[in-house]
Amino acid sequence: MVQSWQFWALLSAAFAALTAIFAKVGVSGINSDMATFIRTAIILPMTLIIVLAFGNWQNPANIPGKTWQFLTLSALATGASWLCYFRALKLGDAGQVAPIDKLSVVLVAIFAAIFLGERLSIQGWAGVSLIAAGAVLVATA
Repeated sequence: MVQSWQFWALLSAAFAALTAIFAKVGVSGINSDMATFIRTAIILPMTLIIVLAFGNWQNPANIPGKTWQFLTLSALATGASWLCYFRALKLGDAGQVAPIDKLSVVLVAIFAAIFLGERLSIQGWAGVSLIAAGAVLVATA
């Protein structure tokens, strides 16, 4: 079970849900950018502990330049996403912000098709469309 992508994807969704709830409460008494900074400062050492505990440390000098480039771009996108997400949580209800944030699922499908050549079946695109419609319905209700 722990070797399946579905297991880890469901855990990711559960933790993302908790993130929204905890962040909504946490951001209530602080500037949203500062809240993002605190969250990020906590994530870095936690991740290092996990990497070391599972024996996954790699010499950074041996990591290819392309990997560094794309992980840097990913980090910048993550930071921008978190700053926007916390700002949205500060201004709106978690139950409305989170579904709009999850439109990232729709965008990932589109971007993966365009940039990575990934293909979804008609059933897959129907599911992506339903996710988009559901997010809009929840956010506007």
